[in-house]
Amino acid sequence: MFANLHALSHHHAWRRQLELLLESTGEGIYGIDLHGRCIFINKAGADLLGYSPDEVLGRNMHYLMHHSHADAQLMPVHECRIFKAYQEGRGVRVDDEVLWRRDGSSFPAEYASYPIRDNSGDNDKVVGAVVTFNDITERRATQAALQRAHDELERRVAERTAELSEATARLQASHDALQRLSAHMNVVREEERRHIARDIHDELGATLTALQLEMNWLRGRIDDTALRGKIDEMLDMSRAGMGAVRRILNDLRPGVLDHLGLWAALESLLTDFQQRSKLRCQLDCEDYVERCRLGREAETAVYRIVQEVLTNISRHARADHVRLAAFAVGRDLQLEVADDGCGMRVPAQPTSFGLLGMQERARAIGGELAIHSEPDAGTTVRLLIRGAFSA
Repeated sequence: MFANLHALSHHHAWRRQLELLLESTGEGIYGIDLHGRCIFINKAGADLLGYSPDEVLGRNMHYLMHHSHADAQLMPVHECRIFKAYQEGRGVRVDDEVLWRRDGSSFPAEYASYPIRDNSGDNDKVVGAVVTFNDITERRATQAALQRAHDELERRVAERTAELSEATARLQASHDALQRLSAHMNVVREEERRHIARDIHDELGATLTALQLEMNWLRGRIDDTALRGKIDEMLDMSRAGMGAVRRILNDLRPGVLDHLGLWAALESLLTDFQQRSKLRCQLDCEDYVERCRLGREAETAVYRIVQEVLTNISRHARADHVRLAAFAVGRDLQLEVADDGCGMRVPAQPTSFGLLGMQERARAIGGELAIHSEPDAGTTVRLLIRGAFSA
């Protein structure tokens, strides 16, 4: 059928049908023989190249429109992908080359080449090719604009990410500094309490003790019943003052914590809390745990956390029973303070200074503080100190 493409292209009936088909599409379409000569081209294709269809017929399409690369360097015919494709009997689709117009200008093009085969005889052979092509200038411009917008977005995202990372780093540094300051302030506060407690004990405690001794001496030398009664009242007031001093000293810095350690101090704290609050208090501490020493700062932090929990129970819990338990979990130490009070809804982030203070104290000694509570179901405060026990 395609033994003589040049002759067929001039057959009037066939050509008329071909023209109707080719003019129905907006793409440029042309056919070439094995020598690269144009045997047909539609008007859309000729217009894209700046020619009339009759001016293109019979001309070598490579030298007409595909002779140079985008940088205007010569493209030899053996490098032409259209030529190579139909010579090898395969199709090819390309969108990274340019085609040249009559006026010497070029345009980025997408083209596809498909071999025309003559299978009328015994041998299936390629006798030419059909090429479709489009001007993709607008597409390239759109792609370039999209790429610029993408690059600009990436740049802004990168800048914003860098700003956020810097702000996060500054915030983290500030947070770390505040935590160090909080830990330092706790240490300074405890030292100041210790100094004040010692001064009160040495000065006021000694004065009250001496005053009691003097009044007892004076009472033994007075026979007047009225005066002795007055001195007895003064002795009662001094004893009450001495008791108040002891409570103040214990609140400032319990001496048992420094002399007998954490567990004895917690037992004393719970006993005193039971006497003042009239709640039933229970202490469960394993013998193994009682032999554990955490260091002065850690023991002070644990004592203050338990003290704050008991204060909150007395103020808000409306409880009847309090249990303080200390036990080992592997090499970790866990303390629990549980009550059977009204409970509460635990906030995702603590806002009260009491809860914040407990968390900061726990964090300063490497501990983890958790609060578990529900309305009408009591509250349990757990403090976990990892690695408290040596291997």
